Amino acid sequence: MTVVPKKRLGQHFLVDDNTLRVIERLAQLDPTDVVLEIGPGLGRLTRFLAERVAHVHAVELDRSLEPELRDLPRTELHWGDALAIDLAILDPPPVKLVSNLPYNVATPIVVESLDGLPEVRNWCVMVQREVADRFFAEPGSKAYGAVSVLLQLTTERTGFHPVSRDVFRPRPNVDSALVAFRRIAPGVPQRVKRVVEGAFAHRRKMLANSLALTGAATREEANAALAEIGRDPTVRAETLEPPEFVALADALP
Repeated sequence: MTVVPKKRLGQHFLVDDNTLRVIERLAQLDPTDVVLEIGPGLGRLTRFLAERVAHVHAVELDRSLEPELRDLPRTELHWGDALAIDLAILDPPPVKLVSNLPYNVATPIVVESLDGLPEVRNWCVMVQREVADRFFAEPGSKAYGAVSVLLQLTTERTGFHPVSRDVFRPRPNVDSALVAFRRIAPGVPQRVKRVVEGAFAHRRKMLANSLALTGAATREEANAALAEIGRDPTVRAETLEPPEFVALADALP
């Protein structure tokens, strides 16, 4: 059966064996690993993983791919939207997330996994190059934003590998990259996440004004908290280091 990729689902199927070997190296696959894969597609990566780890949880939205994914060894299929399924109840719990993530849900899947999947300690994900650059962007750069802060408070990058457009079918119109990272802390508390997301919601505005516009704090509260952490009230979110957002949240009433 010929499978026609669905653009609305962000499907770009991985077709290159060399890239699989890069994933194996960056993910540091171990025979005892339980791996979560989001968007297995035609199952090429799924089969590769299943031959090297103890168990694979594969979450796929597109039921038309069932014939391609049936009867894979050591693989449990979960049909549905990865952002709607309660992945925290998977048994055995995954310790690694290894995926060629659908473009349209890559960032929310990674961000939600930080505190939603506390057992996951390693990630190796294929994403758009622009997204990969954003994950570990430096403060002050154009790519630096809320997702950068949330990832850097929870993880550290362990690997990065640019990926050619030619390893996918259909060939995407954007560059991609593999990025690997490992957990260094539990997920970000909700009070801190609220401040981070509020701070970057209007990134052209002063941080205090952005927090006020999103309801995360009043302008007066934000200015007082910024003064407490030694920051000028005119500062913008993009200039703060990730730990400063934790200190800012702690300084808010």
